Amino acid sequence: MTSNRYAHDVLVEKTADDWFAITDEPLSVGELYDWAVRPDCGAVVVFSGTVRDHAVEGDQLRTGVEFLEYEAYAEEVIPRFRSIAVEARQRWNEIGRFALVHRVGRIELGESSVIAVVSAAHRPEAFEAARFAIDALKSSAPIWKHETWDGGSDWGTGATAPVDAAQVRSPEGAGH
Repeated sequence: MTSNRYAHDVLVEKTADDWFAITDEPLSVGELYDWAVRPDCGAVVVFSGTVRDHAVEGDQLRTGVEFLEYEAYAEEVIPRFRSIAVEARQRWNEIGRFALVHRVGRIELGESSVIAVVSAAHRPEAFEAARFAIDALKSSAPIWKHETWDGGSDWGTGATAPVDAAQVRSPEGAGH
C-alpha cells in the first residue's frame, strides 16, 4: 500500500493496480484518472456519481434535494470493493487499474459521492467493467444514503440488502 492525497480516509487500500477508499474528503476525478493511466492500456473510463437536485426511485420523485449524507459500515466496505475488483478481473482479463472510492458524510449538490475508474487495453472492456463496478458497488457495499430536500429528509428509497459481487450481472451485451 502507498500513501495518497486522501489523508483523512476512514479506510483506504491502494496497490499498484487497485485503489479502494471510503473517505469524508472531497473526491478528485482528475487524480484517479491520472493514476489509472498505464502505457499498456488504451482506455480509461471514469464514472462519477454526483449529487443532483432530485431523486427518482421507481415511481417516487423527490424534488428540491439540497444535500445527501452517506453512512457506511466502514470495516466492510473495502473488502466488498476488493471482491468487486476480483470479480471484474475474472470477467474482463484486460483490466489494468481499478478504483472504487466513495464519500461519507455530507455532500453538496454537484459534488461527487462515488467514483469508479477502470483502465483496460481496449474501450469495450473498460466501459463494461466500469459499469459493472458501479452496479456491483450499489448492490454489494454497505453504504446508505440519507436525502435532505426542501420538504424534509429520509433515507434513500432504493436501499436493499447487500449481495455478493459474483451475483451482479454484467452489462447488457457484454458477453460475460
